[in-house]
Amino acid sequence: MTTDQPRATEPTSTEGVLVLAGTPIGDLADAPPRLAAELERADVVAAEDTRRLRRLTQGLGVHTTGRVLSYFEGNESARTPELVEALAGGARVLLVTDAGMPSVSDPGYRLVAAAVEKDIKVTAVPGPSAVLTALALSGLPVDRFCFEGFLPRKAGERLGRLREVEGERRTLVYFEAPHRLDDTLAAMAEVFGAERRAAVCRELTKTYEEVKRGGLGELAAWAAEGVRGEITVVVEGAPAAGPGDVDDKELVRRVRVREEAGERRKEAIAAVAAEAGVPKRDVFDAVVAAKNAAQKAP
Repeated sequence: MTTDQPRATEPTSTEGVLVLAGTPIGDLADAPPRLAAELERADVVAAEDTRRLRRLTQGLGVHTTGRVLSYFEGNESARTPELVEALAGGARVLLVTDAGMPSVSDPGYRLVAAAVEKDIKVTAVPGPSAVLTALALSGLPVDRFCFEGFLPRKAGERLGRLREVEGERRTLVYFEAPHRLDDTLAAMAEVFGAERRAAVCRELTKTYEEVKRGGLGELAAWAAEGVRGEITVVVEGAPAAGPGDVDDKELVRRVRVREEAGERRKEAIAAVAAEAGVPKRDVFDAVVAAKNAAQKAP
């Protein structure tokens, strides 16, 4: 295998094909059987990390004969046209990321979109997914869910993004970096409520796999002590609320969260009223009453 500049290759077919290949998220034994064959067959292998690719091929006992190119967030835009040109010339291009399926919070979307626009065939080697694995292990409802990827790093933007899905009734799945996990869980507890059930899935399929379940407040306190490894967070969806099901304290909390995220009070009150299915006047009165009580407190 080489990571030198592109060299001429003889394509294996007259029509180019883009192959998205799933790779193990931890245990190498989880590699799909077709992965080894595709690695050996590809004219071009585009890898998020060529060093990780080398370890993968060595572990699988295969040898790539095609040229190997790096394809990661930093060069994705610049390298996509080059790969599309190879595809248009009849090359079989295999795309692999560090773990899981390409384009799912990993490089790949731009290349797929560009290939589709050129009417180039796109296929996949299905493989492991941290999203589905964490969802299945969480113990939370799995009949309906949505994947939210990584939250913004800045606190205000993070609260704003969480606020957008505050009333989402489907189970939510997130990726997060270990050093930001405590802040993220604390923000989730603030927006969704400390008692909302969740699961933090760490090092899935690896030696130190761990699934920590509990309320968001409890999990935030646990994460404050420090957590390592690859993290996937699964959060229970919002409960169905009918008129009168949300008390004044909760209405005030929701308005406060929206205001802290930069929303004007008038708009925050209107949005919370719509979410809770109560008149705007009721939310306004609750906010005023809470303000008056805070001013009278010693």
